[in-house]
Formats: sequence, C-alpha cells, structure tokens
Amino acid sequence: MIKYYNSLGFIGFIRLYINFLRGKLLIRNSRIIRFPIDIRGKKYMVFGKGLTTGVGNRLQVDVIKNNKPQLSIGENVQINDYCHIACVNNVTIGNDVLIASKVFITDHDHGKYIGDNQDSPLSVPSKREINFSHVIIKDRVWIGENVVILPGVTIGQGSIIGASSIVTKSVPENSLVVGNPARILKKYNFNTNQWELLRQI
Repeated sequence: MIKYYNSLGFIGFIRLYINFLRGKLLIRNSRIIRFPIDIRGKKYMVFGKGLTTGVGNRLQVDVIKNNKPQLSIGENVQINDYCHIACVNNVTIGNDVLIASKVFITDHDHGKYIGDNQDSPLSVPSKREINFSHVIIKDRVWIGENVVILPGVTIGQGSIIGASSIVTKSVPENSLVVGNPARILKKYNFNTNQWELLRQI
C-alpha cells in the first residue's frame, strides 16, 4: 500500500481506496474497479478473480431473440480506460489478458451486408436485424490501444494485437498482428525464443 501512496499522493490514494471498496461491492472477486463504469446485463456476466479496470468502461450484454448471452472474463484480466465490450451472444476472455485503452470488442452487427437478403441503405440502421457470432480471446493475449475486434474472431493464446488494428479474422496463437485489416507480422519461434518477422509492414 505504501508504493501506491508514494506514486499517487494522498488524494490519489484515497480515490483508489474508495474505488477498491466500491469495486468489491460491484464485483466481489475483483482486484480493483475504477469508476465510473457502466455495466449492463450483469446477470449474464461471469468474472474470474483479480479483474482490474480503468475508468469509463462499458460492459454490455443484451438479450435478443430469446437467446442466452454470456460475457465471460477470466482471471487476472486488466481492462484499461474507456473500453467497450458489447455482447448479445458470447464473448469469452481468457486468463491473464491485458487490454489497453479505447478498445472495442463486439460479437454482433446491425444488419447483413454479405450473401443473400442484404440490408438496404434505405433502412434505419437501428432497426436492422442483429447478426452475431462468438468472440473468443484466449489466455495471455495483449490487445493494444484503439483496437477493434469484430464478430466471429478467435484470438489464439499468447498473441499480441498491435495498436489501432481492426481484427476481422481469427488470429493463430503466439502471433503478432497489426493493421486494418489486421494481418500477421510476426510469429514466436519456441526453438529460437524469438519473434520472427513473416512480412514487411
């Protein structure tokens, strides 16, 4: 506790302690929840122990079509400031995941834009049918600042998502991906114990 007092000062330490107490009331097995936080549909959420959040996060689960949605967050997950996780079906975040600030993760879209029966631009976006597909983020993933993760994506364990990437397809384990759309830049080689470049930026 002394290290927090020394780094935050008196007012910062008091604010942290108040957040700590409030967070325990909101999510009993959390490490620290910083307020404000917006949690919608908490009864459809499962939290592992040790959750840490920054300020301004929005965790949202909505029920549509009588489905049974679930947002599952594993142990020792850290979600930094101003992230939005939107779930109508299934979003699963594994253990020891680090999520930077301003990250958006969603398992659904408003409307259909490929295949048969596509939505027209003349229809009202908020009234278009919700389409969904699960999102799975496995253990020890690091997600950089301003990343967007779209429906149907699985991110393999140990992977890194570079800042401002838009992830539209699944990512293999132990990969470093960057860009819009995100593509594999490096893979970790356990024989050499190094991240090896697969493509130039």
